[in-house]
Amino acid sequence: MRKYTVLFFLIMFMIGTDTFLISPLLPTLQTQFGVSTSIAGWMLGAYTLGSAVFALIAGPLSDGWNRRTVLLSGLLGFSVATILCGFADSFWTMCLFRFLAGISAAFTAPQVWASIPAIMPASQISKTMGIAFSGLAASQAFGVPIGSWLATAHWSVPFWTIGIASFLLAIVIFYTLPDIKPSVQKDERTSILRRYVPLITSRKARGGFFAYLLLHLGCGTAFAFVGKWMADQFELPVGQIGTVMIFLGLGNLLGSTVSAYASQKLGHAKAVAAGMALLLALYVVMPHLASLPGVTIVYFIICTILGIIFPIVMGALTSLNSSIRGTISSLANATMNGANTLGAWAAGILYVQLGGYSSIGIFSGICLALSLGTFLSSGVLGRNSPTSGKG
Repeated sequence: MRKYTVLFFLIMFMIGTDTFLISPLLPTLQTQFGVSTSIAGWMLGAYTLGSAVFALIAGPLSDGWNRRTVLLSGLLGFSVATILCGFADSFWTMCLFRFLAGISAAFTAPQVWASIPAIMPASQISKTMGIAFSGLAASQAFGVPIGSWLATAHWSVPFWTIGIASFLLAIVIFYTLPDIKPSVQKDERTSILRRYVPLITSRKARGGFFAYLLLHLGCGTAFAFVGKWMADQFELPVGQIGTVMIFLGLGNLLGSTVSAYASQKLGHAKAVAAGMALLLALYVVMPHLASLPGVTIVYFIICTILGIIFPIVMGALTSLNSSIRGTISSLANATMNGANTLGAWAAGILYVQLGGYSSIGIFSGICLALSLGTFLSSGVLGRNSPTSGKG
């Protein structure tokens, strides 16, 4: 069973590395393709847009298919699309290949979360879920910086490396992972999309997901242009930006590790409220810091807080209705990527038109304030019983 745990960790590590890779490479790619700062963020947004749109259907549809087949198909598509990114010869071809990679990721990542309960012993499910989730945090700590260092040779090298590594991983999965047959009957598959109805009709669910959207919009907008800002503010080359990214990933990894402890000590609502209030202040203050070490420390704290509150929020969302947790996870993934897509677009406009990174910090702070207010007013962070209808 340990081999499956390692496979799931590596899948999420590859997807996470590819998801975040564009941010530190953005200044290099902007110069390479000769595009303005205001639209450069779409090289990141194209990926998240593809993932957001197709996540809404990938999860429910795959419930009627062999999950091993879906996982392999998605990972192979992800591999090919990522390799093609290294051959992009224009801004628009890069956006197209990133969009295709996002679509493939939308079919791959949900299969990890759905496959773990199907093939792991009950006593190992929670542990395996945690290890798989840590693959995303580890991708920020190590995958993205390594990609940035590889880009010092040529900007295309990290795309080729991730794509080839993903292809090799798919081969290992082909020979290792067993078939995972669908658990639903044939006549049930046509009504799978109806699982979204309890969420649409629940006031608590609507409030929770809107707050989740605002949370990711604030954080995603700030992250999309942090590499560009560091390059402009401190004249950092891409390799040094990658080094700074190590500390951001380590903060996220640390936060994920202590999240359960913080939730136990403070409670869900207090832990999230305290964390988001501190985030609000840090996002507003950070653009005005004059030293790179100071910025690095502040962003390390930001990522630590995010690592603490995201698992708590996700736990609250998935407890809304225990019978449709797969659908909730797919919707949460779509919400996250949709917010990051909007954030990449907003970041370009704010950075160019409204005062640089300081305007992004203010925008992020406003989003977090609205998110916190919505979380608290919706009751999704409380101890109420799960909803299955109108809240």
